[in-house]
Amino acid sequence: MNGEKSRLAAWGLRIAILGLVILALGILAQRFELVHFRLALMGLAGGAAIGLIGAVISAIALVISLVSSRSGVRSAIAGLVIGLLVAAPVGQAMIAGSKVPAIHDITTDLANPPAFDAVTALRGEDANPLDRAEPADLAELQQQAYPDLKTLEVSEQPGKAYEAALETAREMGWEIVSSNPEAGLIEATATTRIMNFKDDVAIRVSESGEGAAVDVRSVSRVGISDMGANANRIRTYLYALRAKLGVEG
Repeated sequence: MNGEKSRLAAWGLRIAILGLVILALGILAQRFELVHFRLALMGLAGGAAIGLIGAVISAIALVISLVSSRSGVRSAIAGLVIGLLVAAPVGQAMIAGSKVPAIHDITTDLANPPAFDAVTALRGEDANPLDRAEPADLAELQQQAYPDLKTLEVSEQPGKAYEAALETAREMGWEIVSSNPEAGLIEATATTRIMNFKDDVAIRVSESGEGAAVDVRSVSRVGISDMGANANRIRTYLYALRAKLGVEG
């Protein structure tokens, strides 16, 4: 009987480790561009699902072991921890993604979003288009999901605001592709930490009354839904820029 309990715990641990391996392979495949990004994402989803199965089996084995004996407790705990560590991040991302619309082009100015020029040559033929034509209700979907994303109005002169905007973009770790102080335009590429996805950012600083207006646009190169990543990137950038300029709010 103890042997059966130990085997159940061992299987839970093995399955959890398998999920971890598949998850890691999916991440590495994407980071080194070994497979199409959709296949890499399938690896993440598959690894998370297998990890969850391993966690469930390990949890059952742990309960049985604690009730009747200590046989297999360590393996069960290890399987439960590994399985949850594999499944939780992917599960959280999927839950977060389900709460936002399937869009990937986000801007603070829906009527006149900052345009891209220099980065278009870097995006590749298979990248998402930049014409904001699809979906047809893109602006409405963004407004409903991210009503807080608006043009940043500051009292600083455009030149000073531009310098702060460029410095903040660099501090975000983005690769500056183009900067044009005369036009008040900045183009940059942001790379996600884990999966190495590249998203492009356009920043426009223009004169507004006695101060300046800062607009930001962030667009994913691939994928239909960004799971809220572009909106979060714009929020983080504007927060940092406000702090640099001493703007409240």
